[in-house]
Amino acid sequence: MLRTSFYQFHVDHGAKFVDFNGWEMPILYRSIHEEHHQVRNVGGLFDVSHMGRFKITGRHARRFIERVVTRRISDMKELSCRYALVCNEQGGTLDDIIVYRFADHWLLVVNAGNRLKLLEHFQKAKGDLVVTIDDQTTSTAMVALQGPKVMEHIGRFSKEVPTLKRYTFCIKNVLILKMVISRTGYTGEDGVEVILPAAMASMAIKLLIKEKSDDPAGAVLRPAGLGARDTLRTEAGMPLYGHELDETIDPISAGLSWAVSLDKDQDENGEKFIGQEALKKIAAEGPKVKLIGLKLDGKRTARPGMPVLIGDRTVGKVTSGCLSPTLGYPIAMAYVEASAAGDTTIDLGGQRAAAQVVPLPFYKRAK
Repeated sequence: MLRTSFYQFHVDHGAKFVDFNGWEMPILYRSIHEEHHQVRNVGGLFDVSHMGRFKITGRHARRFIERVVTRRISDMKELSCRYALVCNEQGGTLDDIIVYRFADHWLLVVNAGNRLKLLEHFQKAKGDLVVTIDDQTTSTAMVALQGPKVMEHIGRFSKEVPTLKRYTFCIKNVLILKMVISRTGYTGEDGVEVILPAAMASMAIKLLIKEKSDDPAGAVLRPAGLGARDTLRTEAGMPLYGHELDETIDPISAGLSWAVSLDKDQDENGEKFIGQEALKKIAAEGPKVKLIGLKLDGKRTARPGMPVLIGDRTVGKVTSGCLSPTLGYPIAMAYVEASAAGDTTIDLGGQRAAAQVVPLPFYKRAK
């Protein structure tokens, strides 16, 4: 398995590891419940170096990205980033990604399990465009600082970062350390994600995390693992590739129409994206399924693949579920027939639980 540049940091902090798409990653340090509340109430640090990072350069870099992502990117300002999706010709989702626009290049941050698949897809998609795709995943590292006290913490060594607007970034030089810091995240909390050279990881971790346990304000950014990252993103109603998104699920059905620009090829600088015609048809006819949020009775957790029923008829299946640490009851996301209406039950395997349909996200932080 691959290891990130923060592996020794994880070992020193008592991490328990799992194989996550070929990377040896921390699933937890103390407990998922404790780490979840640490992020919701104070702040946590996640190693997300396993995510792929592609630097895109060349005369046709912008045209290439317009071709492979669903969302319009030609109108992006420098030092901004944007959520988008990559689709196949049938409109199925190959990945959901973040696009960064620099002065002289672009950066695509992709999911770890899709990195090699996307490299192959991109090489085919570029055709005769003059584009260079540089996979910088192993030469760089990436961490996410998430939580309500993160900006206060970062303000101790940067006045600029706390002023960033959502989905913008800055380039910071601290001593000999160069970092790209974006106001983005995957937890439903405020925070930043930081990209830096892999060789500087040990220096950066000392700068970014505060280890003192006697801090009177309790503003200690403690490490958190992939387990808490999953419960946090589930509460925030954020899709996870392989659960709410895959090559058989289109962005329209996933409730992500806002990240699809079906008319961008009509712009002066526009480019038709792969899967656009298929998505136009789905949008015109209406999706056959929809993603819903469910609040379960009892304490048992719904697992991916469990049937969702109305009466005795199966109308869909669960994609993600957990016992919400913040809300105190089980929650789940599920795809059901687009025409399905009313509350449901979930077949938990030998037992059924009543499930109330509720709006997504389940949790939304106070402004």
